[in-house]
Amino acid sequence: MSDQSIKVALIGNPNTGKTSVFNQLTGLKQQVGNYPGITVEKKTGTCSLPLGFKATILDLPGTYSLNANSIDENVVIELLMNKNDKDFPDVVVLVTDVENLKRNLLLFTQIKDLEVPTILVINMADRMEMKGITLNIPYLEEHLKTKIALVSSRKNTGIEYLKKLIIDYNSLSTAPCLNASSIDKEYFDGLRKAFPTQSLYKLWLVITQDVNFSNLQKNVVETQNFAKPNAELKRLQQKETIKRYQFINDVLKEGRTIDTANAKDIRAKLDRILTHKFWGYIIFAAILMLIFQSIFDWSSYPMDWIDNTFASLSAYTATHLPAGVFTDLLSQGIIPGIGGIVIFIPQIAFLFLFISVLEESGYMSRVVFLMDKIMRKFGLSGKSVVPLISGTACAIPAIMATRNIENWKERLITILVTPFTTCSARLPVYSIIIALVIPKTRIFGVFNTQGLTLMFLYLCGFGMAIFSAYILNKILKIKGKTFFIVEMPNYKLPLFKNVALNVIEKTKAFVFGAGKIILAISVILWFLASYGPGKNFSNAHTIVQNETMKAGKNLTSVEIDEATASYKLENSYIGIMGKSIEPVIKPLGYDWKIGIAIISSFAAREVFVGTLATIYSVGDSDNEDPIKEKMAAEMAPDGKKIFNFASGISLLLFYAFAMQCASTLAITKKETNTWKWPTFQLFFMSGFAYLVALIAYQVLK
Repeated sequence: MSDQSIKVALIGNPNTGKTSVFNQLTGLKQQVGNYPGITVEKKTGTCSLPLGFKATILDLPGTYSLNANSIDENVVIELLMNKNDKDFPDVVVLVTDVENLKRNLLLFTQIKDLEVPTILVINMADRMEMKGITLNIPYLEEHLKTKIALVSSRKNTGIEYLKKLIIDYNSLSTAPCLNASSIDKEYFDGLRKAFPTQSLYKLWLVITQDVNFSNLQKNVVETQNFAKPNAELKRLQQKETIKRYQFINDVLKEGRTIDTANAKDIRAKLDRILTHKFWGYIIFAAILMLIFQSIFDWSSYPMDWIDNTFASLSAYTATHLPAGVFTDLLSQGIIPGIGGIVIFIPQIAFLFLFISVLEESGYMSRVVFLMDKIMRKFGLSGKSVVPLISGTACAIPAIMATRNIENWKERLITILVTPFTTCSARLPVYSIIIALVIPKTRIFGVFNTQGLTLMFLYLCGFGMAIFSAYILNKILKIKGKTFFIVEMPNYKLPLFKNVALNVIEKTKAFVFGAGKIILAISVILWFLASYGPGKNFSNAHTIVQNETMKAGKNLTSVEIDEATASYKLENSYIGIMGKSIEPVIKPLGYDWKIGIAIISSFAAREVFVGTLATIYSVGDSDNEDPIKEKMAAEMAPDGKKIFNFASGISLLLFYAFAMQCASTLAITKKETNTWKWPTFQLFFMSGFAYLVALIAYQVLK
């Protein structure tokens, strides 16, 4: 037994099932972060191995080869090139797809030539019979100079054998697959003489890629007269790729057999339907409608339970704990604020559930292919669809995903318009406002009007993103042209474990990420709403009693207490702040309380509901009502409901278009390396949102 953890790097092409293998190895023992200094996602996990061994699994970004074209691919190269890196692996586990073995093996042969112990995982073995594929594993192991684990992450087969191979990584051959000198004998022989202690293929990568190699910098190699023009380097890279595929073809000629007569493939038939120029869009629209209908219908029961539970907890805290500041903070600040985000866990979970199923099944790639035809008309490529669709979860990773877009103009436009896509942080705002102002009725006995409204808002966001891209494409004078290439993975039934892990991970990240902000803001808001300057606040009870007597009203003690709480709230710090901005937002149909919620939600959109929950709890002596009922009962001075149809639609449209997310602005600055573009985002999106909300309210009121 070893106390030291074996460091494993999990590498592979996109769509090879690498994430499934990672999930099978690590389960829930996963952590997600970013690589130091860059916004590329870093996923690590721990794995228990036989004989008491442990492994730390690092899931690296998907890459097709070590000829890097993106920052994601650079991450893989730089890690494998530097033995001094704390994450440098003891062994590489390279995941391939049994149906695309030839293409996947290109990356394998490159990593093998770095002389790092490498295990080859051939995934999706359960599809071999359906595709008529047979493999001669001993032959492949001999000629690829490695050990092979035949794995089916769907059926959980081969994982235990893979764990045993990881333990025995020291016995793996590190002999290269390709003799580098065969690319250009004279050039590589010169390299070997100049740097006899260095790996020849690593030297080649130092020359051709923008990476560092331990203490050997690129300029050190170039000063030894090994620098070549880019055209010559490209020619040698192409020659290298050809030689690698010649080697792979020779190996697979004997090591793999494909009997197409016995294949039982329905992929082509499904593709003809799902990517059809007419029916493809109809099917996609139907799937979207199903998603939004389900988000409202299925989640209503757990949401009502959560809402009532937090309302009861707040009331219980207020009545059973000793009266004082701490009890008020709990019952009026923390509990309502946290309840304002926890209530939306069911809807967030359902959203991520559908997205995970679409990705796992292979359908999302068809959507990307389908939408490319539309994207090109607006100055974008199909690669821009991935960030736009990812934006339905969160704009931050979606903007990070634009790093795969090589053309700077297309990438910049995608970064600027992605925040228009309706993210999950808008969902709490949409949900509660729609529930307040849109009647829950059925159209044709099937379609829920609230679900249709939600779908309309999503389409508004996506439509505005496309329209903005079209305008920016005309305005920005940046030259460049790229071609769209997307891989169509095989259709497969989504793995329950993968979907469940993704839903849990994303929902947890959403709740805890937002929860920290909401908790801090709830405490601040409670303080600002519970205290105020001057005699108007401190003598509120006396002032209310005197005004009641002057008006000749005969109020009960409970009514006087409620009037006092409302008066104190208006004269609190937050009331004064809200009243000062009310003239700006009143034309939109909002009162000062909504204004405070809009400002505080700039930290994160989902804070909007939590802010109102805190404000209404402080201003209301009755803590038993759920937040939705409090919002529905809120009245303007003229006796009209604050949240009516006109103000509700105005608020929905404002949040559909406004840049209410400081984190998104920060990531835009990081990705564009200037404050110019995030400033443009902020003023354009917020100004447009204000204008649309103003027109909507003035027309509908």
